[in-house]
Amino acid sequence: MNGSPILATRGLVKRFGGVAAVDGVDLAVMAGEIRCLIGPNGAGKSTLFKCLTHQHQPTSGHVLFNGRDLRGLPTHRIARLGIAIKNQIPSVYANLSVRENIRLAALPRGLAKRELGKVVELTLNEIGFDDPLAKQSAATLSHAHRQWCELGMLLASNPRLALLDEPTAGMTRDEMLKTVDIIKRLNAHATVIVVEHDLEFIARLAQRVTVLHRGRVLVEDTMDKIEANETVRDIYLGRKKEIVHAQG
Repeated sequence: MNGSPILATRGLVKRFGGVAAVDGVDLAVMAGEIRCLIGPNGAGKSTLFKCLTHQHQPTSGHVLFNGRDLRGLPTHRIARLGIAIKNQIPSVYANLSVRENIRLAALPRGLAKRELGKVVELTLNEIGFDDPLAKQSAATLSHAHRQWCELGMLLASNPRLALLDEPTAGMTRDEMLKTVDIIKRLNAHATVIVVEHDLEFIARLAQRVTVLHRGRVLVEDTMDKIEANETVRDIYLGRKKEIVHAQG
């Protein structure tokens, strides 16, 4: 992970009226990293994500992808550079099957028909969907399976940078553990930045954690050091909250 960051922000600000939801954020994420963003509600995590892909246009500051300033680029141009985002609410084609969703996600790669088919089947295997489930309409999937379908779409699209906003929200612990495995497979090919609240999930996944508070970066460190940080415990974890450590 030496060299220049794959993603960096410089003095990034996003205001809504007189309120700065993101207030001068400087962030640097290295290629191949899994970075988790945490913070209390209203800390600016989701707004920051949307600024990175210009779903929200930053008020000021810069977003750099491999050194290229993304200022002025529309969302679809940013996606073509290899940045993919998974928002809190799964975005799948409800009337299509899981296999068709994944195939559509892989189409922009311009693969030959045979190679495209291989990518689709490999992706289905990576998210653990057997043939009956792959044929199922996305509209009929459970919440967790819809999340995994969308993660499969990200895998199939082969992004250079994947932004995941609360991918385990509403999941059971077993479902969360499966999601960890899928994201690790995604990280074999892409840098990953995740917004999440589940502390066990973060401990199992993150190589480095950035804590946001009131739209600013409060601290960045390993999860062990974040858990031990008294300021973080006060504003986010809470002094009386038992920290859940990953087992195994």
